[in-house]
This record gives sequence, structure tokens and C-alpha cells, in this order.
Amino acid sequence: MAQMTPLQSLVACGTKLWLDSVDPEEVKANRAFGASGATSNPIIISDLIKTGHFDDLISQYIREGQEDNEALAWSLTDRLVRSAQQEFLPVWEQSKGDDGYVSFELDPLLEDRANPMTVEQRTARYIELGKKWSKDHKNRMIKVPATPGGLGALEELAAAGLSLNVTLIFGEEQYRTACEAVWRGAQRRSAGLTHFKSVYSIFVSRLDVYTEKHAPTLSPASQGMVGIVNAKKIWQLNQQFWAAKKLPLKQEIIFASTGTKKPSDPAWKYVEAFAGSDIETNPPATNHAVQQSGRTFTRQVDKMPPQDVLREIEEKVNMKHLVDTLMDEGLRKFADPQHALLKLIAEKRASLTATATR
Repeated sequence: MAQMTPLQSLVACGTKLWLDSVDPEEVKANRAFGASGATSNPIIISDLIKTGHFDDLISQYIREGQEDNEALAWSLTDRLVRSAQQEFLPVWEQSKGDDGYVSFELDPLLEDRANPMTVEQRTARYIELGKKWSKDHKNRMIKVPATPGGLGALEELAAAGLSLNVTLIFGEEQYRTACEAVWRGAQRRSAGLTHFKSVYSIFVSRLDVYTEKHAPTLSPASQGMVGIVNAKKIWQLNQQFWAAKKLPLKQEIIFASTGTKKPSDPAWKYVEAFAGSDIETNPPATNHAVQQSGRTFTRQVDKMPPQDVLREIEEKVNMKHLVDTLMDEGLRKFADPQHALLKLIAEKRASLTATATR
């Protein structure tokens, strides 16, 4: 019997492996690794445009009369997400809707600092866009940020029957607000709870970047562990919240931002820490590095570091300041890539149009 690859061992111990990309080539490669879902965002779409592999498709959209760069960006995003959905549809069918999803991020410019919309207006727009982009898609998840406007939309989106990925979660309060809103909406579904699916994306590595700067007195044993401890605590809360509800599908945590930021950290640091349950969305580079590691993964998601480490983190890390700081940074990192994507499409449009008229 052939020995399992590292990523096969990760899946075998209970983790659903999702890919942080909708690159068609990476989707195929990672399906072979055992990946069963994927996610998209503006940075991913920009990186794909930069390859030049989609110039023909962009030229086609231009010929078809797409004058607006924003509309072109969404057409391309929709096309790439649809393509990934097709790859993962067999997983969705086999799991009866418990896996095999591709996440589609709603307009990040709703959270742009320059956007004059009120929270209520943003909420209404999230509901409108969520319904638009989910229509007629079996295995598309709608990704909504855990901002005031996004959180305000969750109940209505869940009630409307959407599968939801609540993203940009850093702390327990955001998580609690999100899952309670989703559950209220789910109970209002006209079709019942048979197909109810929600996931909650907890960001990990950014917390350890924060503590290096804002909690430099943490001991070596605790420095670099805050993201892991925080995400595991929220995972425990999620287990408790849904346990008594006995739903057909799992309502899961996504361990997101699992690529390491510190060069001295092994590529599998976060992958290994959360092995054994729920979902990891790993960047392609992380998955390729893990595959080359030769490691065998076992269940670690329910194992915490020693009590002295937990105590030190509690004493030295101001979690409110951490969440406020990371949300402030996160909103910039949320909206800025969409601005960059629109700028890139404008440049690509100009170059492709110039080439076509020569």
C-alpha cells in the first residue's frame, strides 16, 4: 500500500483542505492533492490577470461591449469562480452539500474608507449583491466580512437560503455576533435546514505579526502562538454553539491566513496546528511546500499549549486592541486590492485595445 502524502494525511485526520486560489491550474493540481474547495478574492484575480493567460477572455469581454472596468472585473471573477465550482461540484454532490464549495467575495469597496454609505445602506447592498451572485449556484458560498454592514446582512442572507462564509474575523465577539445572526436567519428558511451551510473564517497569521510589534515581551514559547490559541478557542466555541442543534450539515470554522509570514517559521506551522477538524484554506505555495515536507499530520486542533503559555498570552496581549488594530488594517487590505484590480484592468484594457488596433 502506497504511503500517504503529507496533504493526504491532513485530509485523512479530519481536515477539509480548501485552496486559497481559483487559478484553474492550481485548482486541478490541488484537487489531486486532496483539496475539496476553494476561495477567491481580488488579489487572486489580479495575480491571474498578470500572468497574461486571460488576455483572450478579457479581449472577448471588451469586444462584447463591456465598457466599465468594474463590470469587467466582476465578469472575470464570476467566470473563474464558476470554473472552480465545476471542478469541486462532484465533491459537493457526494457530500450532499457539506463540502465542495467555492467562495465568492462580495464588493470590498463597500468597506472603503472613502465610501459615504451608512452602515444600513451597506447592509442593504450586501443583501442585494449576495442574492445576485448566489443565484442558480449550488456550490458557491457568498463571502461577507464581519464588519458592521456585513454582520447586519447575515440574518437576511441566511434566511434567503444562501451558503455563507463570514470572513475577516479576528476575535470571539465578531464570531459570536456572526453565528447568532446566521442561525436566526437559518431558522426562517422556507425550505428548512436540510441544505443550511455556513463557515466562519478566522484569520491566524496576522495575529502573530501583531504581537511581534505590540507584545514584544512575550516569551519565545508564547510569541508566535497567539494566532493559534485564538483560533482554537473560537473553534471550541463553534463546536459548543452547534452541537445541540443536530443539523444535517456541519457549520464550520475556516482557519484562514495559514501561510506563514515569518521566514524562520516552517511552511506547515499553521497547517499542522489545526489538523484534524473543520477547514483550512491554504495558499498554493503553502500546499506545495507541505507536500515536499514529508510530514505526516495528526489531529492537533483540540490540543492547547501549556498553561503557562496560555496565562502569559492572557496577561500580556490586549485582545481588544489586537482586534481593533487588525480590523483597521484588515479593512485597508480588503478594499485596496479591489482598487488595484480595477487599475490593473484599466491598464490591461488599454494595452489589449492598442494591440488590437495596430
